[in-house]
Amino acid sequence: MKLPVYLYGHPVLRRTSETIDATYPDLQKLVDDMYACMYESEGVGLAAPQIGRNIRLVVIDGSPLGDDFPECADSKMTLINPEIEVLDGEKVVRAEGCLSLPGLSENVGRVEHIRLSWQDETFARHEREISGFLARIVQHECDHLEGKLYIDHISPIRKQLIKSKLNNIIAGRTRCSYPVKYAPKKK
Repeated sequence: MKLPVYLYGHPVLRRTSETIDATYPDLQKLVDDMYACMYESEGVGLAAPQIGRNIRLVVIDGSPLGDDFPECADSKMTLINPEIEVLDGEKVVRAEGCLSLPGLSENVGRVEHIRLSWQDETFARHEREISGFLARIVQHECDHLEGKLYIDHISPIRKQLIKSKLNNIIAGRTRCSYPVKYAPKKK
């Protein structure tokens, strides 16, 4: 099943997501569909709100970035109910993009070292320290679970400078090479 990526302006992207448990229906199929959507869209992470579900589920595979960021090699992970603890408060600024904000890229400051705890598809508990660009990917995707987007981390002046691009996404004037769902039209 081809899942559409919900684009900026859709209300589902601004809601806080709910925790899930082993009774969540068809979870493995959803996880498989999310990986397929992420790969088809050429992303390295996808959070459930980006496909219209406000549940605490993220898929990540930063492996394509492994040559430039070795910590991303072999980084395929399914994160259910993830929790982040910041281990180093110093922020590093790097460019970020998002499948829900096509055609945009902005510099965002994020910490480089986190402790991540999560459950996998079998609901087994895991904990791991993560650094570098992989920590950035995890933080970016987990922000989606809180109803946040990377543009919430940029300055008001910078946000004003990209306002027309954001409005184009909301108005459905942005084209993507992957299936998308635009924000509902206001009546």
